[in-house]
Amino acid sequence: MAQLRSVSSQRTIKLVYYSCNSPSSSRSLVAATAAATNNGKCNQKRALHTNAAALSGKAALLSSTSNSSSVYALDVLNGLRHQQRRQLQLSQSPFLCSNVGVGARSLHSAVNDQQQAEVALAEATEDNRRAGGGKQGQCESKSAQPNAGDQPQRDPLDVSFNDPIAAFKSKTTWELVRAYMVYMICSSEKLVEHNMKLMKAAKNLLGKKLFTALMKATFYGHFVAGEDQIKIIPTLERLRSFGVKPILDYSVEEDITQEEAEKREVESSVSSAEDNVKDAGALPQYHVDKSFADRRYKVSSARTYFYLNEATCERNMETFIKCLEAVSGATFGTGITAIKLTALGRPQLLLQLSEVIMRTRKYMEALVGGQGNVLTHHKTIKDLEQYYAGIGDNKDVQTFLKNVTSDKEGILHLFPWSGIVDEDSQLSDTFRVPDPITGQMRRLISQISPKEEEMFRNMIRRLNTIVKTAAELDVRIMIDAEQTYFQPAISRITLEMMRKYNKEKAIVFNTYQCYLREAYHEVVTDLEQAKRQNFYFGAKLVRGAYMDQERARASALGYADPVNPNYEATTDMYHKTLAECLRRIKVLKDVGDDARKIGIMVASHNEDTVRFAIENMKSIGISPEDKVICFGQLLGMCDYITFPLGQAGYSAYKYIPYGPVEEVLPYLSRRAQENKGVLKKIKKEKRLLAAEIRRRLFRGQLFYKPKGNYVPI
Repeated sequence: MAQLRSVSSQRTIKLVYYSCNSPSSSRSLVAATAAATNNGKCNQKRALHTNAAALSGKAALLSSTSNSSSVYALDVLNGLRHQQRRQLQLSQSPFLCSNVGVGARSLHSAVNDQQQAEVALAEATEDNRRAGGGKQGQCESKSAQPNAGDQPQRDPLDVSFNDPIAAFKSKTTWELVRAYMVYMICSSEKLVEHNMKLMKAAKNLLGKKLFTALMKATFYGHFVAGEDQIKIIPTLERLRSFGVKPILDYSVEEDITQEEAEKREVESSVSSAEDNVKDAGALPQYHVDKSFADRRYKVSSARTYFYLNEATCERNMETFIKCLEAVSGATFGTGITAIKLTALGRPQLLLQLSEVIMRTRKYMEALVGGQGNVLTHHKTIKDLEQYYAGIGDNKDVQTFLKNVTSDKEGILHLFPWSGIVDEDSQLSDTFRVPDPITGQMRRLISQISPKEEEMFRNMIRRLNTIVKTAAELDVRIMIDAEQTYFQPAISRITLEMMRKYNKEKAIVFNTYQCYLREAYHEVVTDLEQAKRQNFYFGAKLVRGAYMDQERARASALGYADPVNPNYEATTDMYHKTLAECLRRIKVLKDVGDDARKIGIMVASHNEDTVRFAIENMKSIGISPEDKVICFGQLLGMCDYITFPLGQAGYSAYKYIPYGPVEEVLPYLSRRAQENKGVLKKIKKEKRLLAAEIRRRLFRGQLFYKPKGNYVPI
C-alpha cells in the first residue's frame, strides 16, 4: 500500500512540478519548489528540525534497488521546508505585504503537505525494509549517476575545435538546419540592423499564435531554452547528458523607449538631498549625464535594468530566487545563476559608493604616495598615526583609526565594509576621513537622504537573501560586471559577500572585464584580499560588454579612457590575468593547500583563449578533476567549443536564457547584433554545421536522436 502511495506521490510531484508557475494554488507552489530543490546531498543541510535529520538518515539506508520512491518523498519533505522558510521571508517583506494572507495559507498548506510527505517516507522505508532491501546505498542525489561498473563516457579533445561530430552530437538534424538558417540571417547586416522592427512587424502581421510558432522555429528556438522553469527542463537534461551544465537567467527585458530610459535613469541617479553646488573633489565619471542616461547605448551583449521603484527590485529578487530553485532542481548542485546588482537597487547608490571608493584611493595616494587600492600600499595603523601626528590628540581621528580594517600585513580598508554589508550602518556617517592638516572630518560621499539610506539597506538585504538561498541550495551565484561608473561599488559589495559566504567553497563569483586597463590589477588585489581574509575566491573572466559606450562616455565627459587600446591588448590582458590565477592555484597545490580556494570561469567565445587555458592547465598540472577552472559560452553560440569540452571531461557551461517569447525579443535582438559582430566565428560554425548535415544526409542519419551518456565534472 505504501509503495503504491509512494508511486502515486512520485507522479503527483511530476505533474505539480510541470505546473509550478500557476499562482492558483499555494499547495502547487510548495510542491513545485520541492521538486525544484531536489538535491539529496544538500537537503540534509536545509532540514529545519532534528526529526528531518532522522528521516534523512533513514532514507540514506534504503536499498539501491528500490530507493526511488523514498528519494522523491525525501525531496518533497525537504523542499516543503525550504518553501516554508521562503514564504515566511515573503510575509515579512514590506514591499509584498499584500501577500501575507496568501503566505499564511501557503504555510498552513505546507505543514499539511509536509506531514503527508513524512508519512509517505516512513511507509516507503518500512516497505523497503520488509522487501529485504539487498545492499544499502547512500542517498546522495537524484541525479542520474552511472551504475556500478558503468563509467561516464569521455571523449578525446580536439583542441583545434574542428570536429563537427563532437560539436553537434547533442543536436537533432532539424536543430542543425535551424542553426544554419539563423546564422545565415545573422550574416545579413540589413536584416540584423532592423531586426527589432522586423520582429514587431511580423508579430502585428501574423498575430500572437503564428508569430510565437515562427520564433520557436527560428531565433527563439535557437537562443532560448524555453518559456519557464518547467519547459526548460528537457534542454537542461539533454545538456547534462552531454557533459554540459547550465548558468540560468530569466531573460525577460523591458522594451522601453530611449526617452523613457533616460527619464528613469536621471531620476534614479540623482540624490534628493544633493545640492546644486558640486563638491570640489567630485569625479565626473561617477555622476549621471543625460547624453548617456540610456545605458543600452552601444551595448549589444549585456542586459540593462532601469530602476522604477523598490517594489520592482523586490520582484527582481524573487525572480532571481526562482532561477536558483530551478537550477538546483535540474542540475543537482552544479548549476549557476547570474544576477545584476542594478536590478536590486537604486543606481544612484552604486554611483555614490563607486565615487567614495575612488576618492578613498586618491586620498590614500595623496597621504602615503603610490597608486592603487588601499591594501596595495601595505601601510599599518601606526603609519597612519604618524601621518596624522601633526593634528594632535583628536577624538574624531582616533575613532576613525579604530574603525580601519587591518591585519598583520597592513591596512585592508579605511572603512569598515563588513559592517556596511552586515549591519545597519549609515553611509553618510561612515565615509568620512580626517583632513591631514586641520584634523576636521571630511565627507567623501555626496549628500544622501535618510530615505536613500534605507534604499541602500534594502538593496543589501535583497542581495543577502539571494546569496543565502544560493548557499542553502548549493548553487553558485555570478554577479555580472557592469559599467565602470558602477563597478567599484559592485566589486566591493561582491567581495564582502565572498568574505561572508565563501568560507567553505566558492558560492559567490565576481566578474572581471578584461577590456579594461586595470583588470589585472583589480584581480590581483582581490586575490590578495581573499588570501589575507581567508575566503574562497571566485571569478568569471570576460572580455566585456560596454567597450564602445565606455570610450564614448570618457571622451564626452573628459576623463581617462578606461579601455585597452585594441583587441590584441584585451586578449593579452585576459591571458595575463588568467595565467596569474592559474599560477596562484598551482602555488596552493604545491604547498598542500586547497586548490579550490581559487575558482575561475573562462567565459569566452574565443577558441584561442580556451586553448590558452587548456595548455596552461596541462603545463602546470591542473586537471579538470581539480574543479578549479570551468568554461562558459552562450546557448546557441560556439557549440563547437562547449560540447567537445564537456564531453572530454572539462567543466563546461552554457548560459541558459529563458522566458516568454514576446518578452525576450530585446534579448534576441541583442544576440543577432552580437553575432553580426563576430562573423569570423559564425563562418566557422556554419562550415561545421554544413559538414555535419552532409555527413548525416550521406549516412542516412537524418532522423538521428541525441542520446548522451556523459556526466558533467
